[in-house]
Amino acid sequence: MVSMFESDKQSLEYTRRHFYQSLMFPMLLIGALWLVHILQWLGNWDPGYYGIMSRRVWGLRGIFTAPMVHGSWGHLLSNTFPLFVLTALSAYFYRKVARRAFWMIYILTGLSVWAFARPVSHIGASGVVYGLVAFIFWNGIFRRSMRSIILAGMVVLLYSGMFFGILPDQEGISWESHLLGSLVGIFTSFWFKGELEDEEDERPDPFAEERSQEKMYFIPRDTFDKTKAQRIAEAEEEARRRAEQGPPSWPFWNQNQTW
Repeated sequence: MVSMFESDKQSLEYTRRHFYQSLMFPMLLIGALWLVHILQWLGNWDPGYYGIMSRRVWGLRGIFTAPMVHGSWGHLLSNTFPLFVLTALSAYFYRKVARRAFWMIYILTGLSVWAFARPVSHIGASGVVYGLVAFIFWNGIFRRSMRSIILAGMVVLLYSGMFFGILPDQEGISWESHLLGSLVGIFTSFWFKGELEDEEDERPDPFAEERSQEKMYFIPRDTFDKTKAQRIAEAEEEARRRAEQGPPSWPFWNQNQTW
């Protein structure tokens, strides 16, 4: 990307602007979560009313509202930091697909919970958090660019403990949201794997032309691939061809001449 700019100053300015832009959506998202929880706390709302009730028609609204409500301040705090960090990382490093990937994870996780989870009210943004973790990690596998691999390693170091959240039969925890969110994150990563960022595009290989040239070998490469019968037949054919051509003629040699 540096080649786009006329100077290092322009490149630095672009990087700084992109960094701030990457923080805007995560800040708005976290601000909305906290505003909803404050209103819920002041109004003494029942958060379960806005959750995803599995396989109930009225529970479909929870696909949009459930990630925005939380059962307690501790529940909200546990999701605030990872949601902010993971959303910001996605926006900064995968700006072409970050917004679409986020909403795909948001909607598909809710649909999956509604279709497959236990018939209880599921609330909280943890399903989206697990989806973002899986999305960033599997980008390192599907894209195989250096920075996507580094990001995947960072996610493993920071959030490896979240693996236990997908284990079943945890009282008070929607492990289905965690598990299904992770699966949706993998699917989303696979879905967008072809939309590479400018920095991820493959650079031309300076040795490609040299590698494409056919190499010279001391013996034909297919020598050992042939059967014994094929080699004997080729030798007999070569001998017959030489016999038909006759002995070689030498311009300075005369068989009738004596020395």
